[in-house]
Amino acid sequence: MKNLTKRFTAIPLYIQILIGMILGIIIGIIALRLNGEKLIHDWLVPWGQLFIRLLQLIAIPLVFVTLIKGIAGLKDVQTFSRLGIKTMLLYLCFISASVVFGMGLGLTVKPGMLVNRETVSEIKERYESIIAEKAVAAEEVKDQGPLNFLNDIVPHNIVRAASNNSNMLQVIFFAVMFAVALLMVSKDKSKPVVALFNGLDDIIMKMVDFIIRAAPLGVTALMAGLVMDFKGDISMFSALGVYALTVVVAMLVIMFIFYPLVIALFVRKMRMKDFIRAMYPVQLFAFTTSSSAATLPINLETTQRELKVSEDVASFVLPMGVTINMDGTACYQAVAILFIAQVLGIDLSLSQLVVLLVMTVLSSIGTPGIPGGTYVILAMVLMSIGIPAEGLALIIGIDRPLDMLRTSVNVTGDATVACIIDRNYHISST
Repeated sequence: MKNLTKRFTAIPLYIQILIGMILGIIIGIIALRLNGEKLIHDWLVPWGQLFIRLLQLIAIPLVFVTLIKGIAGLKDVQTFSRLGIKTMLLYLCFISASVVFGMGLGLTVKPGMLVNRETVSEIKERYESIIAEKAVAAEEVKDQGPLNFLNDIVPHNIVRAASNNSNMLQVIFFAVMFAVALLMVSKDKSKPVVALFNGLDDIIMKMVDFIIRAAPLGVTALMAGLVMDFKGDISMFSALGVYALTVVVAMLVIMFIFYPLVIALFVRKMRMKDFIRAMYPVQLFAFTTSSSAATLPINLETTQRELKVSEDVASFVLPMGVTINMDGTACYQAVAILFIAQVLGIDLSLSQLVVLLVMTVLSSIGTPGIPGGTYVILAMVLMSIGIPAEGLALIIGIDRPLDMLRTSVNVTGDATVACIIDRNYHISST
């Protein structure tokens, strides 16, 4: 038994999760044939719900600490004002464009609508109370003033805001304000605080690693429960295939059309085909490692040697991008959340779509750069707009190849911003 456990743990995590997904489907189908629904819901599904709770548990500390560490890493206010603000604005613009594009594809293709509607109706009944609550909330929004959204951003009590994952936007606001203030105090006073958050970041990343290691069991339990809920409906799997294809198309369009066009418009001396050719090795390395941080050295070398970005700009913009710029991740999250909502039969109002846009943009900044870290952020965003976090089970099983592709998008976006900043930086210097 010990040898079997060692062999399984030696398998890459994404393979373990895929095995868990397949095993959950098999268990669910067998239980349907043997009328074992109660057995599955009583003894297996709770383990999946526990995995979701762990993701929800770590979400707020993860985003809070990661954001503060990322902004505090800008060294000083002068750097922040000279390069930092421009870089952050560009990154946020790119992330926002990626989210809007992802939402547009998700709302146009509607992969979740391919699931049998009778099955969706049955699932929808399970979440009837949640849908009713959101309908009431939507009616209340209609009676509020145009600036009422500021009340949802600025908390009147940070402790109370941090006690509820649905208030993540308020936590993000406080974290950004705290980090900017940290930059403005003297080095001798800020140094121990920065060291504290660096240490906290390492600890929380380790906690995330512990939680993600439980993903195979959690996916098995959740998938078995979903098969029971969907009565083994095969339309679910065709919808999953269209969802994956939608994400792949979105990633390829951003990487090979959007970024080169931006280069052609804002970096006149660089040709689109030269940029694409130079980025191939970086994209391939990112695809194989699924880590923006691991790709940073080769990205630094490529942007300086092939794209002629100055060392001072590249050494600032690219490391900052590893933490902040998550274009591929943000686009993916938008498509994934819309897919889950469509499968569960939850119609999102305009106000919920706006919240989805804002939350996806801001939360993607705090996405940890480790395999599986996106699950934590996705669970948090789902809760923020009233979608059951258990819907994650629908997409986790095929997430790994999509994770590899969106990492390639992320690092390409970092290099694109570095090229734009470098051109404007030297123009302003002269």
